[in-house]
Amino acid sequence: MIRRIIAATAAACFCCVAVAAAQSWRPYSTFRQLHGETRLDAQLEFAAGLLKVMPGRHAELYRMQLSYDADRFVPLSHYEAPAGTVRLGVESAGRAGLRVVSKNQLRQKAVVELSTQADLSLDLNLGAGEADLDLGGLRIASLQLETGASRASVRFSAPNRTRCQSAVFAAGAADLAIYRLGNSRCERVKVEGGVGKLTLDFGGALEATQKAEITLAMGELRLRLPKRTPVRIRMDKFLSSFDSEGLVERGGAWITRDFDPAEPHLDISLECSVGAVRVEWVN
Repeated sequence: MIRRIIAATAAACFCCVAVAAAQSWRPYSTFRQLHGETRLDAQLEFAAGLLKVMPGRHAELYRMQLSYDADRFVPLSHYEAPAGTVRLGVESAGRAGLRVVSKNQLRQKAVVELSTQADLSLDLNLGAGEADLDLGGLRIASLQLETGASRASVRFSAPNRTRCQSAVFAAGAADLAIYRLGNSRCERVKVEGGVGKLTLDFGGALEATQKAEITLAMGELRLRLPKRTPVRIRMDKFLSSFDSEGLVERGGAWITRDFDPAEPHLDISLECSVGAVRVEWVN
């Protein structure tokens, strides 16, 4: 997956040097009222620009407000009631796939609001640009995020309102920061990083053991660990530095001094090829 993301990122960056024709910017808006739906499979696709995701209005299943380059993209809004699925974002006007051919396309902006009443299976596919995702207070049952040459910030500002089976994040040449993963209530967290910077903050209300599998090919990983949560880190590193302050080595793993496997804890498996791993302890 990482090779595919890096290849797509390189192509997007190359295309950015092209000179684009004058662009036609248009607004677009779509929403759907809530009619007793209890689940929603939501797929968000956004090739370039700024994407914001946040909890929505009480009476709505979803809402999207979009400003887009009408010369090259068309709005994407497709809801299927029987399946409980929706696709939102933009797609190429030529239907040849999503490409960035001008830096001006980074001016595109989408704001997506999602229901706090329905269980969400959320799948996000991001290209170049920025993403600001506040998933706190939603009902995230599963989450998948794939991003290329972008800067993405994901926050669980409030506890997830349902149990989350898994959250999977894949980043190419990107700066990805995920905050308060303890609030996500996800049993399993998987993060695959290509080239770039990862910040993983495990703060929040951890109710049960959370397992995290982290892979970074090259770059910097910052682990923000809560002081009052037992932690175990199993690490496979190659040409990487590791800041182990606050941890002791025991049985082939790094653990906190109060670690008890019978208590809810963080169980982290870490593989880092080239780069630095820094640990910060947070309240």
